[in-house]
Amino acid sequence: MECYFGSHELPNDNDCPDKTVVVSFHIPEVGIKFKAPFAAEDHDHGDLAALLALLEFIDGNQKYFPNQTYQIFGSNINIVNGVNQRDNLPDKFAHLLDKTKDYREKYHFSLDWTPSNGNPDFEALFD
Repeated sequence: MECYFGSHELPNDNDCPDKTVVVSFHIPEVGIKFKAPFAAEDHDHGDLAALLALLEFIDGNQKYFPNQTYQIFGSNINIVNGVNQRDNLPDKFAHLLDKTKDYREKYHFSLDWTPSNGNPDFEALFD
């Protein structure tokens, strides 16, 4: 099952002044889109939060997704490489990376990069 995650920066004059991004994920096969404002420290933090929101959703809804193989795509190469242990993310994200590792052990998902432009499934994150 293909899944997409990402975050989008909010304008400074948004309705939630303490929130800086919208985290989102999309599971096209089942028609699920999720979006929520989030107080991110930076773009990487927002995208990592979006990935964790997706993984928590999958974990909490296993009765709808039994025995699935998950192919997860994001457009933030820093997060993709950090979770895949090709690069290091800042230590401030260590506890979030630990959570993603726990989910990876549980669900054995793949995580790959996809361009944000020209990919209709990824672009649907921000419709």
